Amino acid sequence: MVFMGDRATLLETGRFVQRHARNAADEIIEAVRAVDAVAHTTAGTDTTAGAGSVPDAGPETEAETEAETEARHRRAAERGDTDAMSALGALLLRRGDLDAAEPFLRGATAEGDRAAANNLGVLLHQRGYPDEAAGWWRVAAVAGSAPAAHALGRHHRERGDEPAAEYWLRQAAEQGHALGAYALADLLEHRGDIGAERWLRAAAEQGHREAAYRLALSLERRATEVLRGPHAYGPSASAGRAGHAYDTAGRLRAADPLRTDDGPRPEAAEPRTGETPGTGLLGEAEQWFRQAAARGHRKAALHLGAILEQRGELKEAGRWYLSSAKEGEAKAACALGFLLRDAGDEESAAVWWLRAAQDGDGNAANALGALHAARGEQQTAERWYRTAMDAGDVNGAYNLGLLCAAQDRLPQAEQWYRRAAYAGHREAANALAVLLLQAGDANGAEPWFSKAAEAGSVDAAFNLGIIHAGRDDDRTALVWYERAAAAGHTEAALQVGIAALRDGDEQTAERHLRCAAGGGSAEAAFRLATVLDARRPDPGPVVLGAPVDQKTECEEWYERAAEQGHRRAQVRVGMLAAGRGDLTEAARWYREAAEAGSRNGAFNLGLLLAREGSEREAALWWTRAARAGHGRAALRLALLAARRGELSEGRGWCARAVELGPAEVAERAARLSEALHQELTA
Repeated sequence: MVFMGDRATLLETGRFVQRHARNAADEIIEAVRAVDAVAHTTAGTDTTAGAGSVPDAGPETEAETEAETEARHRRAAERGDTDAMSALGALLLRRGDLDAAEPFLRGATAEGDRAAANNLGVLLHQRGYPDEAAGWWRVAAVAGSAPAAHALGRHHRERGDEPAAEYWLRQAAEQGHALGAYALADLLEHRGDIGAERWLRAAAEQGHREAAYRLALSLERRATEVLRGPHAYGPSASAGRAGHAYDTAGRLRAADPLRTDDGPRPEAAEPRTGETPGTGLLGEAEQWFRQAAARGHRKAALHLGAILEQRGELKEAGRWYLSSAKEGEAKAACALGFLLRDAGDEESAAVWWLRAAQDGDGNAANALGALHAARGEQQTAERWYRTAMDAGDVNGAYNLGLLCAAQDRLPQAEQWYRRAAYAGHREAANALAVLLLQAGDANGAEPWFSKAAEAGSVDAAFNLGIIHAGRDDDRTALVWYERAAAAGHTEAALQVGIAALRDGDEQTAERHLRCAAGGGSAEAAFRLATVLDARRPDPGPVVLGAPVDQKTECEEWYERAAEQGHRRAQVRVGMLAAGRGDLTEAARWYREAAEAGSRNGAFNLGLLLAREGSEREAALWWTRAARAGHGRAALRLALLAARRGELSEGRGWCARAVELGPAEVAERAARLSEALHQELTA
């Protein structure tokens, strides 16, 4: 039974098959024309001129018109000249006049002209008689025609006879036929034969652009597979991560609503150890990419642009991206958009992204979504994210989740995260787990964290560490922290460093703290500084007039942490500056720490002010420190009150100092309180 619409489908399928057959025939004809003169206008290279040949059957002059050439060959052919019949048949075949060409080609073939036999095969293939065509190609190939051997090899491969295909393609390739060499390489590569590269090179050296492109890919793959696997277009590491789901205190952190994965931007292979750009296999690969691109191969131009962009040669990279994009390569249009955006030309970037997105590039659609989201155009952003998703880009669903989460549309966010996570998007799995954890579903969150971490999500590995640490399972937490730290996660490296310090492994601690501090962690910089500080020799007393010592490495790390607002580091920087005799610098850091709420900073600032005679201001800072729980500040205030004769207030501060401690301060405060009590009751 044929249902409504099925007949139309069958008719369309039939037309498709016919078109495919015509295209295959055209490809064979074009291949012969391109390499070994399907026309064979001068057949003297394939046959020996007969006794009846006439002078005007030879090569035409540059000034001769096609009509004059045809007339000359026709006159000679009518006199029985084999070469002229072959040349005239080829000319008519090229023009598409099959009926007129056939008798001349058959006549020349009957006289043993191999070029005519080859071209007769082409004619029959065009007419839809592939088996008869193959018969004449065999005749020509046996007589030594490389184009016929190539066509015959293609014929056998289309019918699945690979041994026969290889035999004839090898015959063509070994005669220097570029298309034969390329077709042989394609067959060998399909079978995984390492000999494919040799024939790709042979075809590429004769100017075959697709062979040059595939040779470049092969060379690049061999150069890089040891380090990072075969080359592929895929999500780039430079696209960035989704942002940590937790901060260092283990609190959930909101996702960035404007984030989008850059997605499959073309990646250029990284040089191997000891290999500089432009040398070795990678350098050779680049040259073949360049040769193919110069001949108009749009994918080669895209790839060459990616290589140049990674090297920082952005201007030339942009030219190749533009060349490829103009030829219709959507990935190149998308990459050109990113290049323009990075250069600050967002409007031009949007134009190329739009062009790429309309050609079905999901990455470009994601980029447009992010652009509109950043402008606050949420509906437009959502439309582009959906377009990306429809194009098969899983980042579209993930970014829709981020967009919904930013608008507190959590059920919709969970829906999109789930869709992306089920499709294998690791950061979506991590984001989904965070969302479930925020909703109190820890049991539902953990499997998604595990799935994301196993798929390579650094943030998910860190988050698993946080979960296990919250359960007091420090051993398992450390395993996940170490895994995330090995992948460059700053906060995970800090946690590993802290654990190593706790275990007394100072060397391991220093290594991880340096990684975390270099990644921007203020806490890691402070802890690294304390490790280095403990190794410093005692600087001894400050000598007035002595030159100020240079800052040590530990002080530089303290300063880095202090500049990021780390209060304990600010106090320590102030103490080190005071130790060098730089009281102005010390006061600056003490004040910054004190104003941020540091009681030690407030106390130390009070000490400096008191030494300078600003006792009233010092008392203000000591009061702030004492109220924040600083026992020494309370004792200082008690002493001030005692000197001013305010005995009751002094006893009050003594009581506060005794309460706060430490023991030495409490003891002194108790003695002072007793003395003040005796004074009051005297």
